Amino acid sequence: MRSLPGVSVTIEVASEATDELVAAFARLIPQLSQRSVPPSSVELAEMISSPASDVLIARLDGAVVATLTLVTFRIPTGVRSWIEDVVVDDSARGHGVGEQLNRFAIELARSKGATTVDLTSRPSREAANRLYQRIGFKPRDTNVYRYDL
Repeated sequence: MRSLPGVSVTIEVASEATDELVAAFARLIPQLSQRSVPPSSVELAEMISSPASDVLIARLDGAVVATLTLVTFRIPTGVRSWIEDVVVDDSARGHGVGEQLNRFAIELARSKGATTVDLTSRPSREAANRLYQRIGFKPRDTNVYRYDL
């Protein structure tokens, strides 16, 4: 972890869709995807209240600077987790926020009985891919398919 001296990072599971959180998603989601619309307060509340998802937020000196959604579900072969939509604010990169957020998610998945945690990352996100491999994620020999509705 690369925290800077005097910088305080905290990770928490969101418990309600506050105005602060809605505003944070409005600021962060465009940094992840120009085509995606940030969730409304109703959509964010639905994510937070769903038993299948945990919305994690990272605060740097009290301000929300990153988010990650952990989705955990049971399938016939066991309990699995997926990390989705990881975004760290441009201003907070290089402070160890992404690493702390992912490690928190891995421990949360473990506590929920998951035997694996998967994620995908575009090859162009070189720093993110280096981080995932550094903390123990391994590339899988698989094809990822998407069907657009």
